[in-house]
Amino acid sequence: MKNYRIVTLAVVGLCLSLSFLASPVFAVEKDGVTMKDGKMWRLQDGKEIGRMDRETTMANGTRVTMNGKMMMKDGKEVQLQEGQIVMLDGKMIDGGKAK
Repeated sequence: MKNYRIVTLAVVGLCLSLSFLASPVFAVEKDGVTMKDGKMWRLQDGKEIGRMDRETTMANGTRVTMNGKMMMKDGKEVQLQEGQIVMLDGKMIDGGKAK
């Protein structure tokens, strides 16, 4: 009986610790900028929180301007299209799929 309690507590503890580790990861995946109606918007937790008011540099060095131009660290430039999202880690999402 004592071993059963120890194993149960260990499993519950492991599940709780994993849930705490996973929460920040999912929050970061929903933060970034998006092009909507020809304007750039900031996203937090997947929701628009306001217009982009300055150039933003992502974690991988990619810069996104207020007019939607994305400049990679290697010098490549891409113009964001309607509905495209750039996450804070620099990954671009188009139609719900990461590129």
